[in-house]
Amino acid sequence: MLRIALIPLFVLAYYLTKPWAHMLAAGIFILAALTDWLDGYLARRLQQTSPFGAFLDPVADKLMIAAALVMLAADPSVHAYVIDTRLFAMVIVVILGREIAVSALREWMAEVGKRSHVAVSFIGKSKTTVQMIAIAFLLWQNSFWGLPIFKIGEILLYIAATLTLWSMLSYLKAAWPNFSRS
Repeated sequence: MLRIALIPLFVLAYYLTKPWAHMLAAGIFILAALTDWLDGYLARRLQQTSPFGAFLDPVADKLMIAAALVMLAADPSVHAYVIDTRLFAMVIVVILGREIAVSALREWMAEVGKRSHVAVSFIGKSKTTVQMIAIAFLLWQNSFWGLPIFKIGEILLYIAATLTLWSMLSYLKAAWPNFSRS
């Protein structure tokens, strides 16, 4: 619930007209990502999971990621820095489209009693990790210790998009026998 509560603060921070606004937004995003990791780690370690938590965790992730990507896509100052604005926008659409498609696929698989066939995979976890780092870097926007953080974030976002497609195809492949039976 904390991650969902952080979303309005995150959006507000991003749109502040202060020189440190994007750094604050990146910090809030990183805090949300860390609480996601910590929540999952503790739930597994302490064996304290719940149906409500299993529902809310991916929803919170998708809301935060969607908010960040939409703000980045809509920000004209970001367009000045990206390699190609059309490619950047297309990658964001691919990432958001995959999130919707995989969520729908998981729900449908749960309906047919095969939810475990599309459980989170290593590729899915890798995609999420790369995506979170990429978004944090894109939000930060400033160089850090001489590193071009924004450019690194953009490249990581393109890698995340590749992992996004790969993981979606892997989930579709796992679900395919159930499609053909339906």
